[in-house]
Amino acid sequence: MTYGEADGSVVVTGASSGIGAEYASRLARRGWDLVLVARRAERLDALARRLIEETGVKVETVVADLARSPDVARVASRVLADDVAMLVNNAGINGYGPFHRTDPALLTKVIEVNVVAPTALTRAAVPGMLARGRGAVVNVASLLAFAGDLPPGPLPHRAVYGGSKGYMVTFTRTLAAELSGTPVHVQVVCPGLTATEFHLGTGLDPVPGRTRVHDEGGMPAADVVTASLAALETGEVVCVPGLSEPEAVTRLTDAELALRESSGTALASRYRAGADWSE
Repeated sequence: MTYGEADGSVVVTGASSGIGAEYASRLARRGWDLVLVARRAERLDALARRLIEETGVKVETVVADLARSPDVARVASRVLADDVAMLVNNAGINGYGPFHRTDPALLTKVIEVNVVAPTALTRAAVPGMLARGRGAVVNVASLLAFAGDLPPGPLPHRAVYGGSKGYMVTFTRTLAAELSGTPVHVQVVCPGLTATEFHLGTGLDPVPGRTRVHDEGGMPAADVVTASLAALETGEVVCVPGLSEPEAVTRLTDAELALRESSGTALASRYRAGADWSE
């Protein structure tokens, strides 16, 4: 499957602004029909009208809040359709804030949008793609998936957000290995700070008004999408748009292998020192 040649429809979640809107624009210019999913009907409708006028492709809009199970089910039913050749799981919210002070309802919403919804939509997409012999799933994560114990400042307070994006990285890499040798390609794209409106709110409610960019700036969303689509063509599973040294991903894999090789039956001697907790 060559992604520069249109062959069906692409479902893009979180399409009303930023990276999602850029995926929609780029793929429409390549001739792909679109199914655009987001919470903000006015933004979706304006984008759809523009893309239809500029490119002539078919554009559907689905107004949905992916923190709500009924809305996820509606989107999943569209993903099941035979025309869907690509799914871009871009929708995400940040829920930034100190863990012990952040509203539990917001943290639950982060997990629903960032983890539950893309998992459900991917599950809806893959069987049909396998049956039709073509397809791709792109999951948008974040370099914060690799931030681990780095302290806030300048990084945000992000325990649940970082965990959700870590899930997306592991989920995608593991699924890609499972689907190796099939005509379905799975990619996770991990941008760093990107020039969108993402930091203008926590995600509890949509950012109101016109499309804006947060003050922190960052890489243009267009460059993130350029990297992702180029990586689809070359078969990269982990796409880091600003990474000039792809061997870094190989080193990560090697480090993980070293950890897994320590899963023998003998307890490490360092845990036998000091207090005896064995009884």
